[in-house]
Amino acid sequence: MAKAAKAKRAGRLGRPSKDLAGDVAGRILNAAEQVFLERGFQSASIDEIAARAPASKPTIYGHFAGKEALFAAVVARIIDGLTKLERYTPEGRTVQDKLTSLGIEMVERTVAESVGVFRATIAEAQRFPDLSRRVHEAARNQGADAVSHLLNNATQTLSRAPSGPLGGKRNIATAQIFMDLILLPMLMRSLMGDEAKILRKELPSFMRERVGFFLAACEAGWKL
Repeated sequence: MAKAAKAKRAGRLGRPSKDLAGDVAGRILNAAEQVFLERGFQSASIDEIAARAPASKPTIYGHFAGKEALFAAVVARIIDGLTKLERYTPEGRTVQDKLTSLGIEMVERTVAESVGVFRATIAEAQRFPDLSRRVHEAARNQGADAVSHLLNNATQTLSRAPSGPLGGKRNIATAQIFMDLILLPMLMRSLMGDEAKILRKELPSFMRERVGFFLAACEAGWKL
């Protein structure tokens, strides 16, 4: 029995099988992402990451200088993998309907893809201030291009010259304001522990209210 258990442990911690031997760095990052998001940076250990990969500690240190570098690489990969919305087609006929559709999609995707890394980087903001800022900017800008494109198309249907708050070079800045208006409240609630099903239930009415306020504010600015 003891020999069998020892052999089993040796097989588990030994060299990976051929189907695992290819992308060593990818395996390490996958395991590190799981451990960092589950335990946070402080409680995560290279030993556990090595066991999950599986990879030896010398192999991990051969790819990454240390736990800090590995954490930074994990966060960078999550940011790069955030779903872009440039090709998303909003539903509805009016600008308000399309912005509502797009806003719901952006909030749902961001909460699903980013809450874990937000928690991890906020907890380590003093140690990794640049990473925390990059995650915030990535989430904020995730759908800004899609919103800007929608606003730009909307100005083409208006009789006024596209030089107001919904036109020209101000589209990106206006889109970022829209993102702050719709994304930050729901993201904060998610970070504080509100259940996803509750947020999802409230999201349509919340989004219609915020989009209505946003368009009214843009119209008022236009008149000024």
